[in-house]
Amino acid sequence: MSFSQPIPYGRQQITEADIAAVTDALRADYLTQGPKVAEFEQKFAEYVGAQYAVAVSNGTAALHLCALALHVQPGQRVITTPITFVASANCVRYCGGEVHFADIDPATALIDLQAVRRLLESHPAGHFHGLIPVDFGGLAVDLEAARQLCDEFGLWLLEDSCHAPGGSFRDSAGREQRCGNGQFADLAIFSFHPVKHIATGEGGMITTNRLDLYQELLLLRTHGITRDPDLMERHDGGWYMEMQELGYNYRMPDILCALGVSQLAQAPAGLARRRALAARYDAAFAELPAVRPLAGSPGHAYHLYVVRVADRKGLYDFLRTRQIFAQVHYIPVHTMPYYQGLGWQPGDFPQAEAYYAECLSLPLFPSLTDAEQDYVVASVREFV
Repeated sequence: MSFSQPIPYGRQQITEADIAAVTDALRADYLTQGPKVAEFEQKFAEYVGAQYAVAVSNGTAALHLCALALHVQPGQRVITTPITFVASANCVRYCGGEVHFADIDPATALIDLQAVRRLLESHPAGHFHGLIPVDFGGLAVDLEAARQLCDEFGLWLLEDSCHAPGGSFRDSAGREQRCGNGQFADLAIFSFHPVKHIATGEGGMITTNRLDLYQELLLLRTHGITRDPDLMERHDGGWYMEMQELGYNYRMPDILCALGVSQLAQAPAGLARRRALAARYDAAFAELPAVRPLAGSPGHAYHLYVVRVADRKGLYDFLRTRQIFAQVHYIPVHTMPYYQGLGWQPGDFPQAEAYYAECLSLPLFPSLTDAEQDYVVASVREFV
């Protein structure tokens, strides 16, 4: 069995409804900040269960704005995971802050909150200022435990949930807590890159339950400019606006928000398909000890399906000969030349580095067919 088209690790799914939504937006009065922005924000907030949502130009912009709204200052220290896309750490550096890392739990590749505790306990009170955990691959961090840790040591909490819209975990009372619902984290961020659950080409979202942070984000997103008479120092007329602080042009256009609204309507079905595909992978690899999937959970959003194999490079190369384009997520951030230049070294986080040596993300996206997935499984079996 073979396929004429390559099978990537991820792929957007654009429907006729999506195309119609974008076409309607192009025929409307607004291309930048129009009614579709507010509609997307409202519907996304409802989807994750948060009070407020702010649409921005991409996930990295979302992280940067959150760091600004949380008042990260030069020299302040923020903790995150080494197994993430570099933007999770870079947003702190944009503000002049110092990035520190805590190792991962090898079973999940999530940040190890016990490692975070040890790091906090090994320094004086007030040494660290914030924590950025990542819902890696779609598996939610225990944000209740993270919140308790942050409260104990006086840290703010920013959830990087780019991989997990629709994902959830169970709190200590057994209640489902959706990623980004604002119950525990001060802020949460999402990405709408084409391989994510909701694809808008580029785009991002910030969610929160804190009105003060919401209002700050609205200002920072648009050059620090307001037209709200209640917020301005004076009002010269209908044309008047005030730049009240140094902000950025991190707006998300109406066209992309129209696509986001359409994609969001399909998100529950896409999430169900991702979970079904992950269950098929789990069953296929259950009796193949050479292939070790990361731990899952009922609330896993499955942006990625990651396995650990001893000969990762060999399997990666072999799959490419079969036109299967698996991927590696991620190269540990602390091993990047930029961060090594700040003093981090290979060997600093052994669990993250051992994970990187073995990890491979297999194809997983809603339009992946059962036949394509069976071909992937058969190819993996043939190699191992």
